[in-house]
Parts: sequence; C-alpha cells; structure tokens
Amino acid sequence: MTIKEIQEQIVSEFSMFEDWMDKYNYLIEMGKEVPRIDERFKTNNHLISGCQSRVWLHAENRDGKVYFTADSDAVITKGIVNLLIRVFSGQSPEAILEADTDFIEQIGLKEHLSPTRSNGLVSMVKQMKLYAQVYKLKQDN
Repeated sequence: MTIKEIQEQIVSEFSMFEDWMDKYNYLIEMGKEVPRIDERFKTNNHLISGCQSRVWLHAENRDGKVYFTADSDAVITKGIVNLLIRVFSGQSPEAILEADTDFIEQIGLKEHLSPTRSNGLVSMVKQMKLYAQVYKLKQDN
C-alpha cells in the first residue's frame, strides 16, 4: 500500500468514533501492537528529543525500504508512534520524505493532544524523515 492509502485507511478507522475518549482508547490499543524495538536500541542515541515521555525509535534499511521499530514509557505515545510506523514503515526513503502528514489533522489528533504531546508528535515525524534522508543519501552514493 502507498503512504496515501494507509493514511486514508487510518482516517476511515478514526471516523468510526465520534467521542474522543473512544479515539484515545483506540490509540492505546494500537500502542499494544507497536513493532517493538530491540532492547539493545533502547539507548539515549535512539531517544527522540522533544517528547514529554521517553520514546525510542530505530530504523533500518532493507532492500531499499525503511523499517521502524519503537517503544515508549507512555501508552498514548506508543499508539501515536505506532500510527506513524504504520504509515512510514516499509516505504522507500523518497516516499517518506515526500509524504505529508495531513491525516493527523484529519483525524483530529493534533488538536486533542496536549502541547507537549503535540510537540512530541512533530519530533517523531521529523526523526522518521531524518532516518529516511540518511538512507536516501546512502542510496544516492
């Protein structure tokens, strides 16, 4: 699936819920399914700065696609990072770099997060795009 198709699927899933508490509960459930980062990558080098809670993110390039794993010490944050992993993992560096993240506004997530969690979300997207940029540069050389 393309990034756009995955984003549309997520928007559709969230549109089934009218109450934001139900959406939060859905995010918490999604957090239980986050592709777990290997313990050896739970280091300061893999911590995302700018997040209220601790979030570790690891990326690897396999066959020209970027794959992400993560973990967090907060259940909502695990759900948020899993949403982003769903969108970006298994995609090419170019597709990740070109992708917009309008789906975040479409599902209303940004407006319902605290300012610190919202900053953390932006930091997660930025870090994923940085990984993609590094892998793109390696491919180009």
